[in-house]
Amino acid sequence: MSSDLNTQTKEQRPWRLALLWLMLLGPGFFIFYGAANHYTASLPAADIGNIVMAWERHIPLWPWTIVPYWSIDLLYGISLFICTSRAELNSHAKRLLATSLLSCLFFVLFPLRFSFERPELDGAFGQLFTLLMGFDKPFNQAPSLHIGLLTVLWLRYHAHVPTRWQPLLHLWFALIGLSVLTTWQHHFWDVPSGFLLGFIVCYLLPTPGVSLFSALGKPRQNTPKLALRYFAGALLLSLSITYLQGWAWLLLWPVTSLLILCAAYLGLGPQVMQKDCGQRRFAAQVLLLPYSFVTQRVHRYLLKSLPGAEEISQGVWLGPISAATDPRFKSVLDLAAEYDRQAPATVIYHSCPLLDLQLPDQQTLQHCVRTLQGLPQPVLVHCALGLTRSAAVVLAWLVVSQQAKDMNEAREILLRKRSHFILSEAQLNQLALLCDGIK
Repeated sequence: MSSDLNTQTKEQRPWRLALLWLMLLGPGFFIFYGAANHYTASLPAADIGNIVMAWERHIPLWPWTIVPYWSIDLLYGISLFICTSRAELNSHAKRLLATSLLSCLFFVLFPLRFSFERPELDGAFGQLFTLLMGFDKPFNQAPSLHIGLLTVLWLRYHAHVPTRWQPLLHLWFALIGLSVLTTWQHHFWDVPSGFLLGFIVCYLLPTPGVSLFSALGKPRQNTPKLALRYFAGALLLSLSITYLQGWAWLLLWPVTSLLILCAAYLGLGPQVMQKDCGQRRFAAQVLLLPYSFVTQRVHRYLLKSLPGAEEISQGVWLGPISAATDPRFKSVLDLAAEYDRQAPATVIYHSCPLLDLQLPDQQTLQHCVRTLQGLPQPVLVHCALGLTRSAAVVLAWLVVSQQAKDMNEAREILLRKRSHFILSEAQLNQLALLCDGIK
């Protein structure tokens, strides 16, 4: 979760703005949640389904877990006041609002009911259950709003709770997550769908430092063929879910991952990775984990037959991400959008995230080349495998720095130093045009 941390600009805590948000979000939550509950309760019983696994009947009812269940309301209110800047507060409040609205929309469109009857409970815990049932009927199931809000709150509290208290924080939030099952408020599938919704909201509304949609309206290369492949994969997995049901619902996670990659190659670009200062935001890491899991293992296998870093010219080295830990380099230019920083803290590090198999736009390429020119040598330029993105930037650097008169000569220089790189003739021609613009 550390990738979601940001060094906030020192300013007076926005107490008044936090109070205004609380006055908006508090009543808004009860209005929208209550309206969705009332709507579902008014429907004929035949129109309200449930998604329940047979083994869920063995989930125990632990009355004491109503305490962590209720505690999320207190944590919800306090979370607005721990934000240290207006930007952080506004981002966090929008996440809370979006999670509530989207959950209620699902409750109305896909009404579900909890299917077990909870026995009568007495004592203090029983009174808390009675109070809960005063406004929370056995509807509003998937995705669990409790879990969606838990995700948003967990990320914010993690950003502010001191390290020594982090284990206690994680334990208590884990108990809150468990409590939605052990209080018999939700079925199992409400939980992963709630986490998915929470992370999607955090991804679409990132904390200050990254901008997911900054590429919109700007000229940017798209790669429809690659986008189509990712979309086809998402479609195939979606059909599998429809056919298999049951545990196949977990495939919604890789479906989400593939759709994000599809959007990237249709024009959103490397911003979809949300890499900032060498680290990807936690929500992006989670949503793209299926893609990262497969990609990293493929890269690990391919690296066994590929060369390491090789010096191309004047202390400029080109190589794969595995070379970033080599102590010989004084500086590193990281082009791999899908990986977090691998270079040690002792080197001068710059990150310019690029999508795999795609050339950067002219402004980005110019930034990469200028950055490379200013880094102390020896400098490593790396992407994932050292085959396309890093090769393109080094080729452009050779031309712009006039070590090669044109792209053809730059290519010959690169071929003499490194036999393994993947750039098509069309890409080399496009790269030559981009270099002309930089000059």
